Amino acid sequence: MRKKKSYYLFLFLILSGLISSCTAPKEVIYLQDISDSKTEEIGKGYEVRVHEDDLLGITVNSKEEELALPFNMPLVSYQIGSTYNQPRVVGYLVDKNGEIDFPILGKLKVKGLTRMEVTELVKRRLVEEELLKDPIVTVQFLNFKVSVIGEVARPGTFEISGDRITLLEALSLAGDLTIYGRRDRVAVIREENGKRTVLYHDLRSSDVFKSPCYYLQQNDIVYVEPNKIRTGSSRINSNNSASVWLSTASVLASIASLMVTIFR
Repeated sequence: MRKKKSYYLFLFLILSGLISSCTAPKEVIYLQDISDSKTEEIGKGYEVRVHEDDLLGITVNSKEEELALPFNMPLVSYQIGSTYNQPRVVGYLVDKNGEIDFPILGKLKVKGLTRMEVTELVKRRLVEEELLKDPIVTVQFLNFKVSVIGEVARPGTFEISGDRITLLEALSLAGDLTIYGRRDRVAVIREENGKRTVLYHDLRSSDVFKSPCYYLQQNDIVYVEPNKIRTGSSRINSNNSASVWLSTASVLASIASLMVTIFR
């Protein structure tokens, strides 16, 4: 009887070890090298710059409202199914030359500028050409979005209301990584100036904060690579699942037979 109990205890310890090894803390905890009292200086401020195919919402206001009207696009509502979204300003699309066609002012080169620099450019041109004395200009990105795919809870494309989002915030929008996502293989895919770059990040290290992709740009794609357990399970399908289970049963039977021999 004592040998039998020892046998079951031994099997229980083996199974417990296998289960715990699948969710080892070192594999899933973020920012492991940061202590509770650690404080880091944040470098230069982050600002999104205008790219080709960006859609800019530009509104102009003035004390003389009638004079500002020609510089404002109309508000439109978009219907999705049976409901209408809130009215939005029709945007200015940045063309392949990095320009927008602005009323009366004509072509404005905006590629590479920050949102505030575009604001100052429009204000300066309106004043220089004596179109408005005291213009108030507001610029927004209307198509700022990022996509998160791979081993996350809710993969998808997310529209960003402001112009600042970090890699960790994007993963939060997607419901965080699943237990099958590799914390050491989170890629940011970025297309800029006719080039595509892929940069991998290890979320377990604070080095992620130093990455040029920690602050995401519009249209970035975040990809979370699956771990070996997930990729292994993907090979099991309706054609080979029976053979896999038979092989597993055979291995377990062999282990059980060996244990019986050991404790006999």
